[in-house]
Amino acid sequence: MKTELYINQKSIILRALGLAKKAILIAFVLTPIRFSLELAKLPERAIFIVGLLWLTLGFAIYWGIKLYNEKHAYLLLLLSLLIYSPISRFPVAVLWWIDTKWEIGTHYGFYFKNFGQALLNQVGYGSLVQIIPGFILGSITIAIMSNRKGAIKKTNNLENE
Repeated sequence: MKTELYINQKSIILRALGLAKKAILIAFVLTPIRFSLELAKLPERAIFIVGLLWLTLGFAIYWGIKLYNEKHAYLLLLLSLLIYSPISRFPVAVLWWIDTKWEIGTHYGFYFKNFGQALLNQVGYGSLVQIIPGFILGSITIAIMSNRKGAIKKTNNLENE
């Protein structure tokens, strides 16, 4: 019985890791793009749309649609966010270091006095800013999709009677 539980837990974690992998890769590309857009002096309102929070919300909806039919949908959503969010924030902390070292002047160089503060705030606090709304939006998506599936089954049962 313990072996089955271990295998099930391991498979859930591996599934969440698989879901998070694409999002992490996209975040690793997106963050330097946003940094480059700031270097190009584009207005902040134009750059705002290119960010990790929007990416997280998009993936939360995607994962909700993809997972709603699975047994542990909410757990998989949460684990995917817990894996994705802190890892996606590391490039932001690195860009803080680059910005402050060479005094570039992007928003990445604001707020923190040293790399430890930047890392803690970007990976810790920044992750929560992604995880909480991401989990809420993904959970709403799962609930809507599950409810929709139930309504379709009910309709099909009524038509068959």
